[in-house]
Amino acid sequence: MTAVQSGLSGRIVAPPSMADLATDAIRAMIFSGELALGERLVEARLTERLGVSRPPLREALQRLGHEGLVVSHPRRGASVRTLSRHDVYEIVTLREELESIAVRLGIPVRSPARLARCHDALRAFDGTAREADESRFLQRKFDFHLAVVDLAGHSRLTDAYRALSSQLQLCMALNRTARRDRESLLENVERHRELLAVIEDGDPQAVQRALTEHGHGSFLLDVVDQLDGGSPESEEWLARRRGTG
Repeated sequence: MTAVQSGLSGRIVAPPSMADLATDAIRAMIFSGELALGERLVEARLTERLGVSRPPLREALQRLGHEGLVVSHPRRGASVRTLSRHDVYEIVTLREELESIAVRLGIPVRSPARLARCHDALRAFDGTAREADESRFLQRKFDFHLAVVDLAGHSRLTDAYRALSSQLQLCMALNRTARRDRESLLENVERHRELLAVIEDGDPQAVQRALTEHGHGSFLLDVVDQLDGGSPESEEWLARRRGTG
């Protein structure tokens, strides 16, 4: 492959490798549900499906393992990771705590540039919805939430949130599946547009309420019961969220 120029800067940028392309493709297949949680990843099928040889495919699976999306099993190959009820408890509670810190530190917004990044992220998110691009929809959704967290101007907080990217998008994918018959992609974007309007109003308590009510309900009610692996902590938390504990 030859290098290509990037934008108006004239900088030379190497094109994506076959491993890069395979990584992006498999990640998109996981987030879209084409590859189900726990599904075994058969190399022969994937090389044929993606049109790549085994070395870049194996590199892609290794990268996705580092992201927490793929699990390798001795003598049994790799599979898409599963989520347990306790996993969901940890991911969702950590996400909410990080977002809560961001609200306390970042609202009212003091940086027009950071707010502009939220609007840019929302436009990109809206674009994938209008194109019905399910493969990029969740990434753009995460990018919007990351921009909201970045309103705090706290690089370590942003890095901590970014580190949850793949696991958060797995939860978002399950939530999307639960809401698919009730909410279109554009309606999903509209909920985030309303959230951004509350952020711009500058009331931290109102933003916190908006985030709390933002869309976990169907996920916690419709999806988590289908998962195994609960714990005393996760069951107590779910009961509180459902108003039964």
